[in-house]
Amino acid sequence: MGYRIAVVGATGNVGREMLSILDERGFPVDEIVALASRKSQGTEVSFGEQTLKTKDLEQFDFTGWDIALFAVGSEATKVHAPRAAKAGCIVIDNSSLYRYDADVPLIVPEVNPDAIHGYAKKNIIANPNCSTAQMVVALKPLHDRARIKRVVVSTYQSVSGSGKEAIDELWDQTKSIYNPVDNYQAKVYPKQIAFNVIPHIDSFMDSGDTREEWKMVVETKKIVDPKIKVTATCVRVPVFVGHSESINIETEDFLDEDEARDILREAPGVMVVDKREDGGYITPIESVGEFATYVSRIRQDVTIENGLNLWCVSDNLRKGAALNAVQIAELLGREVLKKG
Repeated sequence: MGYRIAVVGATGNVGREMLSILDERGFPVDEIVALASRKSQGTEVSFGEQTLKTKDLEQFDFTGWDIALFAVGSEATKVHAPRAAKAGCIVIDNSSLYRYDADVPLIVPEVNPDAIHGYAKKNIIANPNCSTAQMVVALKPLHDRARIKRVVVSTYQSVSGSGKEAIDELWDQTKSIYNPVDNYQAKVYPKQIAFNVIPHIDSFMDSGDTREEWKMVVETKKIVDPKIKVTATCVRVPVFVGHSESINIETEDFLDEDEARDILREAPGVMVVDKREDGGYITPIESVGEFATYVSRIRQDVTIENGLNLWCVSDNLRKGAALNAVQIAELLGREVLKKG
């Protein structure tokens, strides 16, 4: 016996990935529906060998459906997630709307699976920010061993994190540089992204941090440990898919780099590729389409008493969004619903 699953925002990058990953991982589906805005109604999307025609989210009745994977913006989520939850359908939301709600669990299954039982307060579970998700998968096993005190992270985030329009912008802008006649004007980003980097993701706050940086701080505390101090600098780079992070960790107890490497090799969801030679590390293009969070460049930080440096890479459309949502659904199935 399987589940009745609704994918909300099925025509977007993340929604399509959700459908793909549900099929790839053999999620026990009895019935599946693709939902989108009225303007996208009837658009065809793939689920394995099936072709689904999207239905209108506005008119959809969630009664009798088990799980809804939401991959739409906060405004649409604000309207439709409570409606689905009230109808008895458990919502797994990829937007930022519920991440900081004390009554909504924020889950990365490899890190805090026990939090799944908190779903019942609102019938909603939140999926973390893409940059946070991959980082905490790498941090948690090291924290369990040596207690992390402080994290300094710089991100190198691909344009797919801003949606299809941003992918198109990088492509069109790159072409226009080689063909100046095109004279392409930036629409998504405040400055040129092709052959450039932009130290600005999301809106600026009074502190000088961006909301993306603030999200990494708050979400790491909620998922891993509220005592961990985090400071982040989030940067958009001219990469289509795949987020990278340079992570500096300070721990309470000394942790040797070799032991850290061994711990991460055994950690769920982590793949260590760390050879001290040309090409002995993972780059974002190699993470595309993969499930793992890759860790490379593991080494001691000798400038502090108990310090480590890591390089962390993951497909942001997968672990940073769609994969994590499907893993939450799998966890929900095992621990709560127990149908499949």
